Parts: sequence; C-alpha cells; structure tokens
Amino acid sequence: MPTPSDLSRRDALLALGAAAVTVSTSPLGAASPVSTAGRMDAVAVRAGRLNQSVARWCFARTPINDLCASAKNMGLMGVDLLGDTEWAVPKQYGLQCTMGNSFGAIPVGFNRLNQHDKLVADGEAMIPKAAAAGVRKIVVFSGNRGGLSDGEGIANCITGLKRLMPTAEQHGVVLCMEMLNSKVDHKDYHADHTAWAVEVAKGVNSLSFRLLYDIYHMQVMEGDVIATIKANLPWIAHFHTAGVPGRNEIDGGQELNYRGIAEFIAGTGYEGVLAHEFLPKREGMKSLREAVEVCTV
Repeated sequence: MPTPSDLSRRDALLALGAAAVTVSTSPLGAASPVSTAGRMDAVAVRAGRLNQSVARWCFARTPINDLCASAKNMGLMGVDLLGDTEWAVPKQYGLQCTMGNSFGAIPVGFNRLNQHDKLVADGEAMIPKAAAAGVRKIVVFSGNRGGLSDGEGIANCITGLKRLMPTAEQHGVVLCMEMLNSKVDHKDYHADHTAWAVEVAKGVNSLSFRLLYDIYHMQVMEGDVIATIKANLPWIAHFHTAGVPGRNEIDGGQELNYRGIAEFIAGTGYEGVLAHEFLPKREGMKSLREAVEVCTV
C-alpha cells in the first residue's frame, strides 16, 4: 500500500470523493485518537497571531471526524480543501471549512476561453451553496498553458473570472487562484509565478478574487519568499505551507525558515489563514502538531 507521501493531490481528492459516503456525523464528544496532551497546544495556538488550518487531502487516510478532532485540540481554526460533502463536518467541532475545493480542475482552468461557460455555470451553482454552508473561500486554477502565451492566459483568466464576480460578490465568497510550480509537481501549469497571478488579480479588480500563495510551490519556482509576499500581500488571501524539497514536514530538514516566514506574515497584520499542506513522512498528527508549533508566533 502506498504511503501518504506517495499520494498526489489529484489521487487524494479522488480517494476522498469515493469515501465521502462514509463520513461520520459523530458529535463533538466522540472518541478520537487524539491524546489530551493536544489540548495544551490549543492554548498556545490561540495565543498566536496567525489563523492556522490543515489541508484535508494531505491526511486522506484519516477519517474527517478524527482530523477535525485533532485540529480542534491543536487550536487550529479549520480544515482546508474540503468537498461539499464534508463542508458541514468541521462545524461539529467548532471549526470552519477554511477553503472549499474548486469547481474546476488544475490542468483545465480559466485560461481557456472554451472552458468558461462550464466553469461559470459550475461556479454559479457552487458559490451560493458554499456561502450558505459558511464556506467563504473557494480555490480556482489557471489551467495548463498548452501553448498559450502569458498574455493570452492572463487576459482569458480575467475574462472568465469577471463573469463570476457578481455572484461571488453577492454571496460574500472569495475565489482564490492558487499558484503552483510547473517544475516538479504540475508540469505546464500557467499560474506558476506570483507576478503572473497578480496581473490576473489586478485585471479582475474585485475583492471577491484574490490569490492563494503556496509557499512551497513559489519557493520551487522563484524563491525570495518574504520579499515576494511583502510586495504582493494586498492580493494574497490565503497561504499554504510545505517543506522544500519534497513537500514534506516544515522542520529543520528542509530549506525554508518557516518560523521566520510566519513571524513576517504575522507582523504585517495579516488576518487570513495559513494552512498546512504538507505530506507527512512520519506520524501524521505528530508532524502536524510540530508544524503548528513552528508557525505559532
């Protein structure tokens, strides 16, 4: 059987979809594998300046109720990247779904004019449901280049996303385009640099469209993380973490100083979410607790 580190994001999401019918509706007091020691972490995290969350797909083999119980005990505010069948589960634990899964797909996104009608129809169907469930952010994707120039891709994304802004604005939902690396994980992905995605955000020109800055992906593509965040923070509504290289734990075995990055982000007065999206090589909840401690500043 493959380990969690063998999973791709796409594989994990497919697995979660298949398992959705078995989601438990156990109450907050239900038994979980989390020890009472985790309750001490909750106090520390609440005292920190960053709102932390965890990406569901990275812990795809952990039942959603167990993940929510662990997140609550660690003081996290929610769970990231949930499909609509799981949106309601975090509420049972006093948590939020901090980012909903997309109505599109990573390779096929808003940079293709011939995809706009379907994406807009799917988005207009999902956004009101997300808002009603208390889900205030949904991830969206540029799609792969497929031979398009940067200028064409930016212009096409602006055109398609603008069609969804009236619905998103009406319901108070923010669509967040995620920047991903095209060097290792997502070959040919178009929004692979911050500057490219910022041009899309400027063109859409709505508070209901912002960027998801994935620290792992942008370190792989361009580095200079803190300076890039500083220059573009008004356009960023969400962060993801993972270690570089490997997309694993954010500990001392990888090249990024996540403590320093967290200190910088918190120092800006950022009020959004920093969600942990790493694939643990060790025991998952222990690694997650360690990541939370690193970013509690």
